[in-house]
Amino acid sequence: MNLYNTYFENIRQVMNKGVAKERYYSATGELNESILLEEVRAQFQDNQLLPAMTELALKNGVTPNFNQPTGLHPDFADLKESQGVENHYIVSMFIDIKGSTNLFKRYDPLTVMVISNIIQKAAIHTCLAFGGYVHRLQGDGLFVYFGGKNINKKIAVERALQSAALFSYFMKNDLKELLNEQGVENIYTRIGIDLGYDSDVIWSLAGIGEISEVTTCSLHTSLAAKMQSYADNNGIVIGDNIKSEALILDQFFTPVCIRLVDHKKRYIFQIPEKGFRYTQYDFEWFKFLKTLDIIATDNNGKLIMKTHNHLVYNNRNPQNLIPLAEKSKPYFNF
Repeated sequence: MNLYNTYFENIRQVMNKGVAKERYYSATGELNESILLEEVRAQFQDNQLLPAMTELALKNGVTPNFNQPTGLHPDFADLKESQGVENHYIVSMFIDIKGSTNLFKRYDPLTVMVISNIIQKAAIHTCLAFGGYVHRLQGDGLFVYFGGKNINKKIAVERALQSAALFSYFMKNDLKELLNEQGVENIYTRIGIDLGYDSDVIWSLAGIGEISEVTTCSLHTSLAAKMQSYADNNGIVIGDNIKSEALILDQFFTPVCIRLVDHKKRYIFQIPEKGFRYTQYDFEWFKFLKTLDIIATDNNGKLIMKTHNHLVYNNRNPQNLIPLAEKSKPYFNF
């Protein structure tokens, strides 16, 4: 997808560095780490998104906050000082990136580090473009909150689903194509998303002093992480609450038990004595992406992000189609 061209090309450049030895290696065969890192870092500024991501953020009406520290959601940051508790809904998303250790079979540790960082940046930028708050980095993956005190929960759910779908497309299509070219075993993602309502989520300070974070205690925060383990490769699993609040049709959600052919996996959490049974669903994110106004399909059948160049003109002149129609339709008669 054109949204991820810069990430894609930078990963390709790093993977191919062994071919251009004069750029990255000294005469003695020693890797010049500084040149490699400088070239990659020059593409990714700490305080701004790439142009395509910036345009996406503008379409979403989002102004990304690059100064937000991890573990301190801006809407609940005061709890670090007050050490109080607060009930408020939140959408939790856990993105786990699998298979990155396979890179060590082919590349040196520095190359693996740079590639992993670019993939993680792509995930972070995608979430920021949809107003997500990156709460914590976990290895190659990340834990993200969507929503807050001034955001409607349905909008938070929609943004979480869209960002997860776009990043999954990048991992399943763009990155996989490049990995296949390089002879690297597949790297993929698994994502879990769930929503906890006000009464289900407690915000509070965890830890001591600076060894702390303002985080949530909620069944649904825990379930987001658990759901990703039930996801298929490059799959997304969501909870009942997400399905209830989503602004899309039920046709995009299928109980996980159908894919696993195991009815016991329908409920990811149960309290039988209370009659509480919580269903987990596979999210048909590719079908969902194709319905979005910001997405188009190119001549090769690949999805692309619409840019300001993709304009619709209401005053198109059908006469301009005659040359094409004459070649394409043997019985054309204007």
